[in-house]
Amino acid sequence: MNEIIFTGLIWLVMSGLFAYSFHKDRSRYRNCNLLFLALISLIPFTIALSGENRFRVTAMIGAVIFTTLLIIPFFLIHNGRVMIRREGRRLAHMLSLVLGILILIGEIATFAWVLIYSYGDPAMIPETSRLLVRRIIAFISISVIYGSMAFLIFMIYSVFLQIIPRKRDFDYVIILGAGLLEGNRLSRLLKDRLDKAVEVYRRDPTPPVLIPSGGQGDDETVSEAAAMKQYLLERGIPEKDILLEDQSENTFENLRNSKKILDGIEGRKYTALVTGNYHVYRALRNCRKIGLKCTGIGSRVALYFWPSALIREFIAIHTEPKHAFLYGIGWLFWLAVGFRLFELI
Repeated sequence: MNEIIFTGLIWLVMSGLFAYSFHKDRSRYRNCNLLFLALISLIPFTIALSGENRFRVTAMIGAVIFTTLLIIPFFLIHNGRVMIRREGRRLAHMLSLVLGILILIGEIATFAWVLIYSYGDPAMIPETSRLLVRRIIAFISISVIYGSMAFLIFMIYSVFLQIIPRKRDFDYVIILGAGLLEGNRLSRLLKDRLDKAVEVYRRDPTPPVLIPSGGQGDDETVSEAAAMKQYLLERGIPEKDILLEDQSENTFENLRNSKKILDGIEGRKYTALVTGNYHVYRALRNCRKIGLKCTGIGSRVALYFWPSALIREFIAIHTEPKHAFLYGIGWLFWLAVGFRLFELI
């Protein structure tokens, strides 16, 4: 019983910290880590509750984790091939393929080390090279594991943002643009965002004003906002409930210019922001930077497109100076710990 109480308290504390932080600000990166800690702390609590079935439950959890680790790199590699076949050989379309290969290399290096020192003969590696081999394997394994875990934590929180219940009584809905095809035609990605906004509009007890946001690029014959408005009109949205923002050139300007429009309007401004589901978290971070309070709502994205898109979001956030520094410090810390552990084996 003491074990149940102890593990249960840890889970409750972690869950409480996450709930408080999430309530205060959904865009904070600490929410990713706190949610992961809450989920991880649930594992020992579940094992403690299993009583006489402890061994079976532990084995099942371990088997699920181990199988998932084996499957992930092959899934990413397959997804990368599909992405390249459908979208072309651009670097942005190869991200899941590259990540899958890196994870696979890291897993092979780790398993090779375990097999050699558990079932093989360490002497098969010349003594003069043994330390160098250990450090190379440690570097590969720890770097891949650290990066994979960081991405997993980010992915879990991004998915969580999509599945949590949210209020429906919005006053305004900002719809982020996504570029036009052939100068004036909506992409599937942009149509999905508009369809999600229409869904929000129709479910709202007091229909909100929709704000399609996007300027006119050099290769476009109309602004994104104008093209989006036409689509909304065709879907039955009254013109009086559409307010254009057609001066922006990128996502940050989409949000900043939309906020300027809202700042010039009196009354309640409970606002939703509609964008691709993979993009919600980073969009909310930009909203926090300009003081725009809103609820992020993700639109459907083709399943094959989602992994690469989410990896791109992860990279974009971790190249920000603050997060790049913190990520680097964490990586160096675990490298130092890992080198020491591998040398002790």
